[in-house]
Amino acid sequence: MSEQMKKNPLCAALLAHVDAGKTTLCEALLYRSGMIGSLGRVDHKNAFLDTHSLERARGITIFSKQAVLRLPDREITLLDTPGHVDFSAEMERTLQVLDYAVLVISGTDGVQAHTRTLWRLLERYQVPAFIFVTKMDLPGADKETVLRGLSSQLKIPCADFSPELSPDERYDACAMCAESLMEEYLETGEISDPSITDAIARRELVPCFFGSGLRMEGVDQLLDALSRYTKLPEYGEAFSARVFKISRDAQGGRLTHLKITGGSLKVRSLLRYNNENGEKREEKIQAIRTYSGEKFTTSEEVGAGSVCAVLGLSSTWPGQGLGEASEAKKPLLEPVLSYRIVLPPEVDARTMLPKLRLLAEEDPLLRIVWHEALQEIHVQLMGDIQIEVLCKLIEERFDVSITVDAGRILYKETIADPVEGVGHFEPLRHYAEVHLLLEPLPQGSGLQFTTDCSENVLDRNWQRLILTHLVEKRHLGVLIGAPITDLRITLKSGRAHLKHTEGGDFRQATYRAVRQGLMKAKSVLLEPWYQFQILLPSEHLGRAMSDIRMMDGSFDPPMEQDGLMLLSGTAPVICMRNYARDLSAYTHGRGQLSCFVSGYAPCHNAARVMAETDYDPVADLENTPDSVFCAHGAGFNVRWDKVQDYMHLDSCLKERQVDEPVVRQRNLNIDDKELEAIMEREFGPIRRREYSAPRRSPTLHERTIPDRIKSQHLIVDGYNVIFAWEGLRELAQHELELAREELINLLINYHGFTKCELIVVFDAYKTPGNPGSRTVKDGVHIVYTAQGETGDRYIEQLANDIGKNHNVRVVTSDALVQLSALRSGILRVSAAEFEQEMMRTNEQIAAMLRSLRAGPDRMHSLIIRRKGEKHGS
Repeated sequence: MSEQMKKNPLCAALLAHVDAGKTTLCEALLYRSGMIGSLGRVDHKNAFLDTHSLERARGITIFSKQAVLRLPDREITLLDTPGHVDFSAEMERTLQVLDYAVLVISGTDGVQAHTRTLWRLLERYQVPAFIFVTKMDLPGADKETVLRGLSSQLKIPCADFSPELSPDERYDACAMCAESLMEEYLETGEISDPSITDAIARRELVPCFFGSGLRMEGVDQLLDALSRYTKLPEYGEAFSARVFKISRDAQGGRLTHLKITGGSLKVRSLLRYNNENGEKREEKIQAIRTYSGEKFTTSEEVGAGSVCAVLGLSSTWPGQGLGEASEAKKPLLEPVLSYRIVLPPEVDARTMLPKLRLLAEEDPLLRIVWHEALQEIHVQLMGDIQIEVLCKLIEERFDVSITVDAGRILYKETIADPVEGVGHFEPLRHYAEVHLLLEPLPQGSGLQFTTDCSENVLDRNWQRLILTHLVEKRHLGVLIGAPITDLRITLKSGRAHLKHTEGGDFRQATYRAVRQGLMKAKSVLLEPWYQFQILLPSEHLGRAMSDIRMMDGSFDPPMEQDGLMLLSGTAPVICMRNYARDLSAYTHGRGQLSCFVSGYAPCHNAARVMAETDYDPVADLENTPDSVFCAHGAGFNVRWDKVQDYMHLDSCLKERQVDEPVVRQRNLNIDDKELEAIMEREFGPIRRREYSAPRRSPTLHERTIPDRIKSQHLIVDGYNVIFAWEGLRELAQHELELAREELINLLINYHGFTKCELIVVFDAYKTPGNPGSRTVKDGVHIVYTAQGETGDRYIEQLANDIGKNHNVRVVTSDALVQLSALRSGILRVSAAEFEQEMMRTNEQIAAMLRSLRAGPDRMHSLIIRRKGEKHGS
């Protein structure tokens, strides 16, 4: 074995649809290459690479594992990957480090739904491939049918490499796949091995072999092709590596599985990298292991091309690039279902959360989500099989038995047209403004962040900080609060203050800019869709087509396959989740359904989903679209739809008209010393009194309310006051309408004494068909909000609108309303404080309140009086 071959081994993987015979073929390859002395079998639960108890119990591959094939002139690290669609994420991570792949297809089943996904992933990662069609010893297996399926359904440029074919027949097949091979064949009458090798590496040719892994037919031809038609990659001298998996050994040690893609890696060498949060790490490599099944060998140094596992790295993640290597592409496959984890009563959720995050670290698409408000743990998964495996893993690893609920669909949101988002954050002595361009991308593109801002406008360090803030947050849409996707967000402009801007200011401005742009845009709700194949008897075809139409799905013209009808198409995941059971029932077990998630597309029942979610984007204070500006030494809140009237920079979408005057409020952030210097420069030295007599502030009991306060408005949160005042709360428990009338009467008396503009708001947003109402009774404005409009939102908007020109107070003990009032610069008054104010202001109101607190007699008399009025007595 040459030194060059030892230094640069190849990395290949077996990929297949579940139950296609992949693990059996892997056993045959290891046996024929001399790496194992006896053949294991899946049904005997002794396969060499299915080492986990869950894999042997279920008879499927769940975790990717590796073995070493030593051929006469090649050393190949062979990766065995899961075939079940629920564990596709585990399979996809291995594609990032492959030099070649072997796509295994069942000779009896042909091209299946997941086979399409596998070929699409191989195209995405540009991995050269070989095809091995196994189970050719079983009845129903037909070579020509499989070749037609590969050509027509997958458009694979495959050529039959069966040993019984003559060289001319093989050359003919190869020449039909690539133009360069055709030219060589026409010129020389044959095609050389180097030309075939180059065509395979360019993915212009895919050799196809036929045989049986169980009977070891065709296995030697496949091993010979892996040695004969592959070539070693070229690697650089500088160290680089790609992480593709995180696991733990029997002692609990954290293993980082990686492929060296340049230079070499030594034990005890220091490795510098950034974790997922961008924090710098410097850690020492404690050990290097090369695994083959459950066993491993240790090495002091590994070179480029090697696949190994290292101990000592605590914060790596799958897809990470180390050294000179870049990060891998974002995985194409992702979970579309969310489940709530139900823990035993004796297990605390907060204690269990960090343990579950260890599992999520090993499988990044096993997303663990903590809902603080609900004190619940949710997990995002691919399907039912993964749920069962997760429950077993948790029981084995942590000795805790869990269950999960029925699950929910994971929706996403995007936008239809480009839009500008503006965020401004300027409390006193803070300043940042950000302008972003949000543009829709094709489906499946994910999120992209870039900058198109001149450094003359905004320094490079601020631009990098804004991009960091864009990446770090999980931005939510405004339809149902689902994550956004398929967007390009471009930084177009921004402004900082030389003295007052801090890093956190741009974080706030960036978040608000994204959210404000989403509020202005035409949003689109997305849901996951299945691409399915239904194989069933012809007499049931009409029923299946009718079902697909009822699911809002679509399908291609039916095709005949092996005496059955094949129906292919797409449909929403939520509609097809349980269809396999229905199909089996009405076809009496003869129907087969195979499907995989093809991606996200517009939701088929968006209006219904939004109505059921009842999400209010303005009330989501953690994702506010509003901005904060500064005037007269204080910050004030500006609603998202008014930000363009206050922003300090021009719009990035269109130029402002020069001939149209633009009225803009200018806010200056200057401290007391700067202000004093300006005053001295303009008006001369400032003269101050050396002594002045102290002034005594009146006590609380000495304070009086003036007879008339000019332009004073009082906004009362009606139901909040009712349930905050003891007497009114007791009345409301018997009859809410009576409590409302009592409060209105009290406010009428208060209004008559103070002469202020008084508005009382009652929340009626849950009343079906309620259009809302606005009435005036004895000078008091009474507002009932419409269906879908919360009282909190109405009060916030009203206070913001009239607070610019009037003195406004808001009476409420609701923390959210108080917070919005604070952001708008409005004076907040709690329900208890307002009750004391009314008692001091009007002795008659105080007497009425005391009578309400006296006991049930007064309350009973009020109820009797109310019932008498209703019956005319």
